[in-house]
Amino acid sequence: MILLEKLKEAATSVIPVMGVVWLLHFTAAPLGDELGRFLAGGVLLILGLAVFLLGAEIGVVPVGSRAGSALTSRRNLPLLLGAGFVIGFFITVAEPDVHVLAQQVSAVDPGISHLVLVGMIAVGVGLFVAVALARIVFQVSLRLLLLLFYGVIFACAAFTAPAFLGVAFDAGGATTGPMTVPFIMALGVGVAAVRGGDGRDDSFGLIGLASIGPILSVLLLGMLHRGAGAAAPALAEEGAAGLAAHFLALVPGTASEVGMALAPLVVLFAAFRLFLLRRMTRMRMVRVIMGLVYTFLGLVCFFVGVKGGFIPAGTSLGRIIAVTHPAWMLMVTGVVLGALAVLAEPAVWVLTAQVEEVSGGSVRSRVILVTLCIGVASAVGLAMFRVAGGLSLWYFLIPGYALALGLTFLCPPMFTAIAFDSGGVASGPMASTFILAFTLGASGGLGGNPITDAFGVIALIAMTPLIAIQALGILYGRAARRLSGAPRPTAPTGGEGA
Repeated sequence: MILLEKLKEAATSVIPVMGVVWLLHFTAAPLGDELGRFLAGGVLLILGLAVFLLGAEIGVVPVGSRAGSALTSRRNLPLLLGAGFVIGFFITVAEPDVHVLAQQVSAVDPGISHLVLVGMIAVGVGLFVAVALARIVFQVSLRLLLLLFYGVIFACAAFTAPAFLGVAFDAGGATTGPMTVPFIMALGVGVAAVRGGDGRDDSFGLIGLASIGPILSVLLLGMLHRGAGAAAPALAEEGAAGLAAHFLALVPGTASEVGMALAPLVVLFAAFRLFLLRRMTRMRMVRVIMGLVYTFLGLVCFFVGVKGGFIPAGTSLGRIIAVTHPAWMLMVTGVVLGALAVLAEPAVWVLTAQVEEVSGGSVRSRVILVTLCIGVASAVGLAMFRVAGGLSLWYFLIPGYALALGLTFLCPPMFTAIAFDSGGVASGPMASTFILAFTLGASGGLGGNPITDAFGVIALIAMTPLIAIQALGILYGRAARRLSGAPRPTAPTGGEGA
């Protein structure tokens, strides 16, 4: 049964993080009554994520693939790009990670509106989904686009308000979560299948480009809006209400928020059915409707678990460790949580499976997973080092992205595309909920400014895979040349769908 498979997948992802927190509770950071809420929230997270992934698989992803094929077969470029923008916008509005990030930003800095932030992020994704689809159609070099747009990003970042710097780069990672990644990847596969050509390269890079849009849009927002100043995140309120009552109280508001987020997606799917997918059978339409229902129920369960258990416990855990232990303990904890968090991202498993399939098994999914674990563990460790020292995010972003973009000249084009996709998928639900909450708690406990010190952790999680996967690609390229006896090329051309 598909649901049992999804439950196993979600449990395998979340339980290791729960185990580490449980161990820390009895050794380094006692959480008191919050441990029970955290464990209950973890159960809700597993159930919600499983039901949500089931809904995405049977209802969301097939529509994305069919819509991409139908749009491309019309041979109407303005229609394709316009639909790409609309799809990117609405699918982002329905993305749970985006709302979690926006809520945490608003909680720290009330001057930054939750709805405005979500809207700007969605506009950015929509624009760059259209750019990514145009790249597939016109076979533009991915490396060229990455160099161009990241140059624009760093130029804008120099003029934006400091409060928006970390938030902007975090937005680029949080956007590519369990709703956005499967749908956009399916859309790109549908477009590439109709266009033809080199499917190996066209299958990757879409997520990497889509991640650029939110960064630019939030940086532009920061040029126009300065925020209202940051405050330390508040600890969860203690109350006499029982465990069940605590979570049930969150259901009505959460259901309303999820309903509002999914409503545009329902309208979008209805438009697809009327104008693009008229030949869809009644049985398939029923599966789409069931998928949307499962998506709604899964998201409600997911958010209740996040709000009621994961975020409060993560904030408390970060604060306790930062206040009562030396800085190295904070960094070691961050490294362990980072390694486990990347395994907890459903989109990572989707991407690694696709890499193995498209590469014909030459690039094993397990190798990609280990590489991502090393990268993300390093990222969270660096984030804790930054929080402890109060260091500027610039000290990490500039050399990190300079190295990542420099490696594009040495790395095989397909691995560059995989790397920039990996940066997006590695920063999903665990990063935007527990890891960010842990970082906010640590920053508040050390007396720092959370809006400038804590936000940026998702950005680092999204950045380090760019380096790690491209380094892996260079090693694979050298090994392949040794086996074939071919002479070493001077540099990859990057023109054929790079």
